[in-house]
Amino acid sequence: MADHAVSDDPQVQAQLDRLTTLSPGADILGLDRITRLLHRLGDPHRALPPVFHVAGTNGKGSTCAFLRAAMEADGRSVHVFTSPHLVRFNERIRIAGQLIDDPMLARYLERVLDVAEGIGASFFEVTTAAALLAFAEHPADAAIIEVGLGGRLDATNVIADPVACGIAQLGIDHQAFLGDSLREIAAEKAAIAKSSAPLVTQRYPESLFPVMIDAAMRARTTWFAMGTDWDAAPYRDRLHYRDDKGRIDTPLPRLSGAHQVENAALAFAMLRHQQAVPVSEAALKAAPLWAHWPARLQRLDRGPLVAPLPDDATVWLDGGHNAGAGEAISAFFTPDRLEGRRLHLIIGMLANKDLDAYLAPFAGQVAHIHALPVKGHEHHPPERFAAVAARWGIDCTAHDTPDEAIAAIASSREAGPKLLIAGSLYLAGEILRANGQFPD
Repeated sequence: MADHAVSDDPQVQAQLDRLTTLSPGADILGLDRITRLLHRLGDPHRALPPVFHVAGTNGKGSTCAFLRAAMEADGRSVHVFTSPHLVRFNERIRIAGQLIDDPMLARYLERVLDVAEGIGASFFEVTTAAALLAFAEHPADAAIIEVGLGGRLDATNVIADPVACGIAQLGIDHQAFLGDSLREIAAEKAAIAKSSAPLVTQRYPESLFPVMIDAAMRARTTWFAMGTDWDAAPYRDRLHYRDDKGRIDTPLPRLSGAHQVENAALAFAMLRHQQAVPVSEAALKAAPLWAHWPARLQRLDRGPLVAPLPDDATVWLDGGHNAGAGEAISAFFTPDRLEGRRLHLIIGMLANKDLDAYLAPFAGQVAHIHALPVKGHEHHPPERFAAVAARWGIDCTAHDTPDEAIAAIASSREAGPKLLIAGSLYLAGEILRANGQFPD
């Protein structure tokens, strides 16, 4: 599924228009094009501050947020490259802690596109090159780089000497690019391993151990696995972490969901298994409350979109879209949190995602499905959601816009309704824009 982006800034939009013209308009994997593009730019990827490289099916963005929070709590300046954006393209590139501004973004895109002729670089490859060029030309203590898709052939894998490589939760997604089995997907992601960096991962089933061992051996590095070399768990409203350096306990993450404990702990483990960027225990203790990552079980403010709902309504937003995400998100909605109610599920999902696998964990938690399109993308039709609703014995209503779905729920005059808007990061961006909540 190709990336899409527009900007309110005419200079940025002019470069995005050029990018649309030059790029092939589809996801393509491989390191040849990005390597040639970066060479034309003077190989900026060889002049970066210490890099923390993060892959995973789910949780890699949150892990990046915890890494950034810990280092910034210790007074470090940090570059960050993540994807996709939700509302503004600028969200992908953070320079020494601040989102790249429009004039700088336009300049870097222009510089990359000026040398890109004939390479056929994709949207993501041009974006990656712009970020790496900006990072090389601005001082910082560290850089956090999130893998876009997979790992082995992802454009970010041109980074030859990171100081730590981390892999978050693994699951089935992007099968057309990464394979149909968990072992194949794990191998693709573990291929970010480098000799300069420890390979730090979350807890995986034993069937994946040979994959991780092989990746570490090929890279001539060491694999540090959760549950073996380090571990973490919530206990009495604290996050308890331990490794061979000792134990620490911190507040639980501000980010909602039990899965965020493992994402925070992965960030801690990455920091504690490298020496290039020392981080104090006090900073690690601050990080869980400092970290913010939008559209991950985010409570929406009472903005323009949700204003028609009653004052006691609660609205969560999450962009997760695969089976692992469905399991993690549904686990968050305990009977206590739902206060005896069931969810109004407002959902849109891209056509290449496994709708049934995502929705299965929500059985029994949903009162009504409100199906939405995902504008500008091929998406599942409302009939697919209606089929799930029929199996569950609940109603499904199709709406053209989020406003229509919100209005329908508001018109029911239900007291204290609980809403989850879910299924797509593209939809999540539309929701945040409509509600006036722009990521910063």
